[in-house]
Amino acid sequence: MNAYLNLLRTRGVARIIAAQLTARFPSGMISLGFLIHIEHIFDSYGAAGLVLGATSVGQAVSGPVTSRWMGRWGMRPVLILTTTVCAIALSAIAIAPLIGELPLWAFMLAGLVAGLSYPPVQPAVRTIYPKMVNSRQLTPLFSLDASSQEIIWIAGPVVVTFVATQISSTVGIFLSVFFLVVGGAWFISSPELGRVRIPRSKRKFGVVLARPPVLLSTVVGFLLVGSCAAIEAGVVATFGDGSPDAGIVLAIWAVASLVGGLGFGQIPIGQWALARRMFIVFVGATLAVFAFEFWSISATLVISGLGIAPALAVMFSIVSASVKFSDTAEAYGWVGTGQLIGAALGSAIAGFLIDGVGASGGFVAAAVFALLGFLVPVVFRRAHPDLRGRDASPLPDTEPVPITPS
Repeated sequence: MNAYLNLLRTRGVARIIAAQLTARFPSGMISLGFLIHIEHIFDSYGAAGLVLGATSVGQAVSGPVTSRWMGRWGMRPVLILTTTVCAIALSAIAIAPLIGELPLWAFMLAGLVAGLSYPPVQPAVRTIYPKMVNSRQLTPLFSLDASSQEIIWIAGPVVVTFVATQISSTVGIFLSVFFLVVGGAWFISSPELGRVRIPRSKRKFGVVLARPPVLLSTVVGFLLVGSCAAIEAGVVATFGDGSPDAGIVLAIWAVASLVGGLGFGQIPIGQWALARRMFIVFVGATLAVFAFEFWSISATLVISGLGIAPALAVMFSIVSASVKFSDTAEAYGWVGTGQLIGAALGSAIAGFLIDGVGASGGFVAAAVFALLGFLVPVVFRRAHPDLRGRDASPLPDTEPVPITPS
């Protein structure tokens, strides 16, 4: 824990972590908020899954694009534009039932716009980190970041479930908009965004995805988050949208991930690191298929959660250590795209399985995603760099320097 305390004492680290967590807090609220809101309107988890899928597809498409824009136009202008548009789209979904009966495609379109404009806070902050700490502190910082973001998944589901079920699902979504705007303003005003300038990449768009560690992290992130999205849908379906138990179970799951992230954070990252962590997620998701009530589901999700933040921290580290600084934002954008496509497919597949076979269908989908997420880093372990004895700092941007003969 001393390593983490020293990190938090480093100038600006605690502030930037708090600001970006607040800005990203809606990430832990929107999925459940939409699930409850849309299910109320159409009386179908499948319909809710389609709206969530449209939102995630929008985020997936825009992630690498808006991340690369930050190298061209700067972080602040891009974040201001995306935050504004996203807040408008989310507000439209919130007030739609008050306007009158609207078709499902209208909600899907608004969700798509919200996803396309979702602010690229995560690529921005992970591009800033290497400029805030020394190389020895970077891997623990990624672990602390991956662990601390579980606060989003601890408090977010509890808050939105309570507000949506006890007050109104419309109020729950507007609360997400509040955090998006206030947290975004705090992050955008952070001094670090003015001090760090992302160099404009000289490579073509998408070339960074050809880097084996980036592609590996994108694929495994897709499978990991697909499993998580399916678990989330399964939990909500198990307890119903009128009970706060779903939010509490998801909060327990997130606490387990936080504990796992802090516990594994100091372990050197070898070539099997990602596979080992994904195996833990697979075991927990598989056991959840056979769970049937609050405590048994909570216990299985504790097992699953212990591998989530550690797996994410490994992905962040191997990407950072494998690309040039000018490509880091786009690389993290692609990793985010993989995760969001996973969320879209995980939500949609789980939603239809739940409608067909019951709540256990969501956990079956989660187990299949997690199994594939374990097998991919096993089969393609050569794409996984060995960071034992190395730091995770990005490669420096260099170019030929002309020399005039004397």
